[in-house]
Amino acid sequence: MKPRLFQFHPSPLCAKVRKILEFKGLTYETVEVDYLDRAQLLAVSGQINVPALELESGEVLTDSASIVTRLEALYPDPTVLPPLSRGLHVALTRYLEGDAAEVLMRAAIPDLMEYYGRQSDQHLAFFKLIHERRHGAGFCARMAAEHEANLRRAEEILAPLDEALNDKAFLLGRLGLADFALYGQLWRLAFTGELKLPARLANLREFFGRIDRLSAALDA
Repeated sequence: MKPRLFQFHPSPLCAKVRKILEFKGLTYETVEVDYLDRAQLLAVSGQINVPALELESGEVLTDSASIVTRLEALYPDPTVLPPLSRGLHVALTRYLEGDAAEVLMRAAIPDLMEYYGRQSDQHLAFFKLIHERRHGAGFCARMAAEHEANLRRAEEILAPLDEALNDKAFLLGRLGLADFALYGQLWRLAFTGELKLPARLANLREFFGRIDRLSAALDA
């Protein structure tokens, strides 16, 4: 049995894990978890959050940080934590999946509501319930109304990363964890099939495409 990645398609952390698996040359299957019905995920992993990775051995890993740690132990070559920049990769990943993630999530809310609304009214209602319990009543409607401002804020926090890519292919020179984390967060603006990054962030647009093509490069 191949490893199975339980995921939500729009999830930035699932996007990160997919690319790390591909970078390490591992074949795997994706299991798209229904946002409302998580019974299979619960039965396999004992919890209801994604990503969750079931290995060939039957071991089940949950949360992206634990998945990365275990994959590094089992498949250390190629590493996503280059020895000379390991600490920087970890620190930058924490920022990208913390403060930066919050800003990009807010910018993605209208696309997420459209995505779940196409599945059913119940899916959309549950999506809103989860986010409004976390952020307060009316959060989703407010994010839709403030969409343009949220996109401008996203551009502000991404601009230094775009600048960092002026003279190199990857954030710290060598491909590593922070690059996969950044790809995952940019996935929030791309999961619809259209990369919704301003043209002026040209380095980030090229970077996203570079990481997005990674599996094709491995298959070549």
